[in-house]
Amino acid sequence: MPELTPLMCVKDLDIRFAGSSSSAVRGISFTVGRGEIVALVGESGSGKSATALALTGLLPGDAQVGGEARFDGTPLLPGNAAQRNAFRGRRVGMVFQDPAAALDPVFTIGWQLDETLRRHHPALDRKGRRDRAISLLEAVGIPEPADRLRRFPNQMSGGQLQRVVIALALAGEPDLLIADEPTTALDVTVQQGLLDLLWRLNRDRGMAILLITHDMGVVADLAQRVLVMRHGVIVETGDVREIFQAPRAAYTRALLAALPGRAGSATAQADISAPVLTVDGLRIAYSSGFGRRNEVVHGVSFDIHAGEFVGLVGESGSGKSTIGSCLLGLIASTAGRITFDGKDLGRRAPGDVAALRPQIGAVFQNPMGSLNPRLTIAESIAEPLRTHRRLDALALRRKVDRLIGNVQLPKGWRDRLPAELSGGQRQRVAIARALALDPLLLISDEPTSALDVSVQAEILDLLRQLQQETRFACLFISHDLAVVRQLCQRVVVLRAGVVVEADRTSRVLDAPQEPYTRNLVASAPLPDPQRQAEKRAVRLGLRREVFA
Repeated sequence: MPELTPLMCVKDLDIRFAGSSSSAVRGISFTVGRGEIVALVGESGSGKSATALALTGLLPGDAQVGGEARFDGTPLLPGNAAQRNAFRGRRVGMVFQDPAAALDPVFTIGWQLDETLRRHHPALDRKGRRDRAISLLEAVGIPEPADRLRRFPNQMSGGQLQRVVIALALAGEPDLLIADEPTTALDVTVQQGLLDLLWRLNRDRGMAILLITHDMGVVADLAQRVLVMRHGVIVETGDVREIFQAPRAAYTRALLAALPGRAGSATAQADISAPVLTVDGLRIAYSSGFGRRNEVVHGVSFDIHAGEFVGLVGESGSGKSTIGSCLLGLIASTAGRITFDGKDLGRRAPGDVAALRPQIGAVFQNPMGSLNPRLTIAESIAEPLRTHRRLDALALRRKVDRLIGNVQLPKGWRDRLPAELSGGQRQRVAIARALALDPLLLISDEPTSALDVSVQAEILDLLRQLQQETRFACLFISHDLAVVRQLCQRVVVLRAGVVVEADRTSRVLDAPQEPYTRNLVASAPLPDPQRQAEKRAVRLGLRREVFA
């Protein structure tokens, strides 16, 4: 790679938050060259997002920041807020993980673009700002941009909202774009489109990108150089291919080893007895007003046996979470049959159906949202036992302690609150509660999508181990094909509420028969920079020498 003139130079950056006895970021130094894509990668708590916020002056006012930072020769740290404000947006753009939180829900997309353009281009008149707003939306791949100007954020999908945020960041024509987890929790096809967009912006505009992520597949896809952070320190830096092919730091090697795609495929065998769950011709519709009904699930059929993980995959809006909610009794079906443990749920009295519900456990994507913040770990796990089991105080305590131990949490943590735990630890509590009643079926809806890769690997290993011990059946809802490959024996692919393909996981993912499945598989980023470059060359019709 040719030597790049440094655009951003950071030296001995140190960040400490009020009330903390140690620094969140400890004396790190790095550069970002003009037109270079640098990935700052690490797990939650590594300090990577705090670094970006410090460079843009967005840290809380009580944070203590030391060290130096220069942008194009001009000092940002130490410096005053006015200097940083002048650079933020105009010379340095930012894209955050949650586009819905970055946009104002009460103003249209056009109004928010107009406001940004007024600030950065005061010479433009109203028509000029509108024309520029349309061209920005076109540049980020928004269809029918003139129409989208009149829409509110809630009227657009997550992927489209992230493109709008990128358009806002480009309004000031920045030299550097700081992208903090820009594709986390997005479908693989939407993620691929956004990564291609960032790649094009770098190629066509010469814009440098500081990419902050915990996803090594995204790093392999986009980055030229990588900085690996752990506990506020950069433990390794190097060319992206060197990092993936010959990592020097033990922590980097552990990150790569934890990737789902490197852990092999599921091998456990399901029971050959009657299925625990059979779904036959399931249809689900929502009321859309004026007496109309909008059908979102169209005749879906599948089954799950004891001791088996079945993956239900598809993009947002495919109906996979809707099916999970229906199986949990949260929404009603309009047609079809659901047979659970040999009993037809649709033909039983409501009281009989309610009696079967304790035999179905559930784990959701956000454990903080599914756990009561006022209840301790022990109280949360004990809730279903108090409701459905008649246990005395001693038996209840022993059962809760056993469940805490089963999910590999210290028994001494029983009195901790959810806010005192990490995301992975909270998910372990959610799993313990879901399995408290020894269910026959566990429905897991994106249980690892928001977790760091090493924590994700731990949760997957935990689910596999617990299933081997208790032989529950599991419907595993996910958009992450690498995770599905590692965990699930069979997979069902959904598109717009219809099953397009279903078979053994290896058959579906290694030799997909349907174009939609092939597109899903091709869109998933691989932890291999060379293969990702080749895939993009084919996808975008580029010459191979572009990636040499």
